[in-house]
Amino acid sequence: MILYHGSNAEVPSIDLSKCTKYKDFGQGFYMTSIKQQASEWAQKVTRRFKFGKPFLNIYDFNDNLDDLKTISFTEPDAQWAVFVINNRNHEFSNHNDTLSNHDNKYDLVHGLVANDDISAILNTFLLGILPVTEISKALVYKQLNDQYSFHTQKALSHLKFLRSESI
Repeated sequence: MILYHGSNAEVPSIDLSKCTKYKDFGQGFYMTSIKQQASEWAQKVTRRFKFGKPFLNIYDFNDNLDDLKTISFTEPDAQWAVFVINNRNHEFSNHNDTLSNHDNKYDLVHGLVANDDISAILNTFLLGILPVTEISKALVYKQLNDQYSFHTQKALSHLKFLRSESI
């Protein structure tokens, strides 16, 4: 399977220590199976940081995951929402909770992207306006892209860098 990573640089080798904390699925290296999504992200990151140029990094992903601890979210349900909220929360401390990945208990997480539009819905839940049971209903008409986040060296061993393309 081919996965893409949009960036303002070529990324032939991945250093997990440089990955940002408090992302949807925790600190990790994020990729997608959607080329357009990665291309748009590369342009966004380049504009945000005002250096580099947009690159589409392309990897071959060995998706035989028998040796990895994984979790997957295929629907925008309450478990997915709580997982994202917990991982974005700087104050979250219950690392034993299966719906968090602050401690990288999962080598690989696959699921939906909580973009800015979706974040607004999650914030209404956090404010107590939207019950957790209504999250999936609120998201039913949203276009949800996919993401794969790699959190351990073991997970990264399933990736092979193929090439980078300047966008």
